[in-house]
Amino acid sequence: MDHRTTMLSGMSIDEPFLVSAERFDDAFQRVYLAFHRRDGTDHELSGVSRAVLRHLSFSGPVTIGDASRHLRRAQSVVSDIMTQLEHNGLVERRRDVDDRRRVLVWLTPAGVAALRRDASVLSHELLAHALARLGREQTDAILAALDELVVAAEPPRDALESAAPPARAHSRHP
Repeated sequence: MDHRTTMLSGMSIDEPFLVSAERFDDAFQRVYLAFHRRDGTDHELSGVSRAVLRHLSFSGPVTIGDASRHLRRAQSVVSDIMTQLEHNGLVERRRDVDDRRRVLVWLTPAGVAALRRDASVLSHELLAHALARLGREQTDAILAALDELVVAAEPPRDALESAAPPARAHSRHP
């Protein structure tokens, strides 16, 4: 069988794989259109709420003062934001066990879930409905194939090693 080869970004790619790439791109766009979130803006986090929750997810519990310094906002503003997030069940305030004078703000499980939902571009409900119609075996095959595709996108290990700068010899001179 005669296959044409094309050079793309310095890589030689057989024509059937280019056709497959176009088909995948088309399918990816259709998947996005079929399953993108449609819950509107009334359920999404504001920019500052998102920033506060993300900071807590990376840093762990912080004081209002620590958060205000990180966010570069007045302590009173951050306190108001935390009060609103606490009212919504996304954070909670607890006394520091090591220093009972300090109050730490913690991310709640609901806060973690809100961050996860906020970061997701696809509707889990729409996806779950469609995957249930496909059945467990086909769902597992799709997910396994997508995982393999992501792994295949990573550069080969030998390419990473050859791209690394050569080890420098240690000099005795400062």
